[in-house]
Amino acid sequence: MKKTTACLLCLLAAGIVSCRGERASAPFIGIAMPETHVERWVGDGHRLRDEAERRGFRAQTMWANADQTAQNQHIQSFLTQGASLLIIGSINEGVGSVVAEAARDGVPVIAYDRIIAGSGDYDYYITFNNFEVGRLQGKSIVNALNLDAVTVANPKTITLFAGSPTDGNAFFFFDGAMDVLLPHIDRGALRVVGPFPRNSRDGAAFMSIATENWQAPLARTRMDNLLTGAAANVVLDAVLAPNDTLARAIIESLRADARYQRNLPVVTGQDAEFDSMVSIRDNGQHSTVFKDTRLLAEAAVLLAYQILNDLPREIPGAILATGDLAEIGNTGVRFVNTFLLEPVLITRENMYVPLDAGFFDEDQTAQLRR
Repeated sequence: MKKTTACLLCLLAAGIVSCRGERASAPFIGIAMPETHVERWVGDGHRLRDEAERRGFRAQTMWANADQTAQNQHIQSFLTQGASLLIIGSINEGVGSVVAEAARDGVPVIAYDRIIAGSGDYDYYITFNNFEVGRLQGKSIVNALNLDAVTVANPKTITLFAGSPTDGNAFFFFDGAMDVLLPHIDRGALRVVGPFPRNSRDGAAFMSIATENWQAPLARTRMDNLLTGAAANVVLDAVLAPNDTLARAIIESLRADARYQRNLPVVTGQDAEFDSMVSIRDNGQHSTVFKDTRLLAEAAVLLAYQILNDLPREIPGAILATGDLAEIGNTGVRFVNTFLLEPVLITRENMYVPLDAGFFDEDQTAQLRR
């Protein structure tokens, strides 16, 4: 697909596009983001483009609206325009065909925050320590419910949600959380209401708690059904929610139930989205996991710069996954070089951490500090 003459037009027909800095002599980086219905991917796409331009590249971002066919078209358009490198936040394994096209054209690919499963045609993956993300979610439940002191005679209750089964990170989030929660479940201090996969390899049970494409309405519907079904005769103490978008949908469902209008269960999350930070401030959602995606975008573009300039691959603040963590970089075909940044658990007690890091704009920061 790669052509010798770069086309500098922004292609609007295939999706939402952000492009600037059309300097014909500069290397071109194509940035393919998966969706816009999860807030963080919008910001990531803009940050990646801005950081690429700051380093002297031309850059274009396209968002695929959770449609893998559309994302493949975006990536093919980048190759047609003569991309020197691609940064891809994939939707599912269907992206593998165009990653193979990039490999044939000699275009390096960086998988961004989602592994491109089933592919052996790329070398680099940059993300957060997603097993640790799950562990932090589990720890927030343990701490909030003081599970170490809970007895079998008076157990706490929890129901479990997981992310999209097409997103490899969802499996690490869940397994990390269960690594922390299972000891309390096994000793009888924490009782699971509803489906109970012990890990992400527990196929049918895991699929029954998974949320296709991270769609909030699906989580809301499932929580509604739990409240009139398996959880009809109990008061839940906790809900393991894998990200903020789903956490807010779950909380909406809970608040429509008289049992939870005054006291919500402990509900976890991830991404430090603004609306969830407001909820945490107001004693709604209990916790989120802050993954400073500004740093991830900077690290991804630094890695791109090092690749294109044949420099040592060294990312400040990130570790190269080795040992057990190397599994995070397993595509199912090969292990790719995987750089991991560290996440931070956020509750009401330390909610200013993302604010102090400059994660939000001035208006949002002012609102959160009220």
